[in-house]
Parts: sequence; structure tokens; C-alpha cells
Amino acid sequence: VDPWLDEATRNVLDLCTGNGSLAVLAAMAYPDVHVTGADISPDALAVARINVDRHGLQERIELVVSDGLAACPGPWDVILCNPPYVNADSMATLPAEFRAEPSIALAGGADGMDFIRALLRDAPARLKPHGLLVLEIGNEREHFEAAFPALETVWLATSAGEDQVLLLTHESLLALPLSQAPSP
Repeated sequence: VDPWLDEATRNVLDLCTGNGSLAVLAAMAYPDVHVTGADISPDALAVARINVDRHGLQERIELVVSDGLAACPGPWDVILCNPPYVNADSMATLPAEFRAEPSIALAGGADGMDFIRALLRDAPARLKPHGLLVLEIGNEREHFEAAFPALETVWLATSAGEDQVLLLTHESLLALPLSQAPSP
């Protein structure tokens, strides 16, 4: 992500923060940014609070309860998001250790894109003009590309491969063809 950031990057949102690990990593990696960690689950945010406190980042990380972007008006320089993206067929065959997780943290609907459709609809209005959306989609690249075939996407190399995390610019989100725009 570093090549995409500049000295103007100040406000980062970690949406679907869960235990807050991405929020903590962002605050540690970029000492000049303020990070907001948002999640629909108060229980997840309680765990995130423990992690934020453990790393002494209370002054730089704010935690908020939010259903998607509802309580996160921005504008944001960067939105990081590890949303629920597991498709229905995969949910049915998850190993036991994953089924122990709350389904709200994993289940993304029939094709895994339910939350992502809403996010792509709402994100342009919440990002600054130079803003970025960094999205983890696990093994759902095929479903993502089927849902958004004309969306200009940058796939980021990670230790898990080159098809699990993607980057979308504000500009690419604004150019999302109306025929692909997620319905409200």
C-alpha cells in the first residue's frame, strides 16, 4: 500500500475491525495517522479495545459501533476493510474452527459480495478525492470479478498470494459503470 500513500494521508478507517489488528498495525506503521476502527459488533470492539490499550494507542485509535459506513462519515484517506465475504457454498463447508466464529463476521451472501456491494456503493462519498479502499476478499476473486467485471482493480501481493487483497482508488469507484452499481 505504501506506494499509494502520500504525506497527506491522515485519516484511516478500519471497517469491520473485529479484534482491531489492522487498526493497530496501521497506527504503528504510520505514526502520523489517526485510525478509526469500526464494527457492527460491540463484542468485537471490546476485544479491539484490549488490543488498542495493550499497544498504548488510545490517543490515535478511536473505536466506534457502525453498521457498514453508517457511523463513519469521513472523509477518509484510506478505508481498510476485511468484510464478511465467504460465499454461501463455502460457508456450508467451513472447517469447525471457522464455524465457531460469529457468522456475521464471515457470511457474505450467495456469492460473498453482499457487504461489498453496499460498501462500493457508499465508499465514494466517504473517501477524499485521493482516497483508497483496500479490501480483503480471501478466495472470492472469481466472485468479485463476476460482480464487478469492469471495475479497475489493483491486486496486491501478500503472503497469501496475489488474489486475496485488492486496492480501489476513489477514481475507479466513481467510474463504476451504472450497470454494475450495486442496488440499494
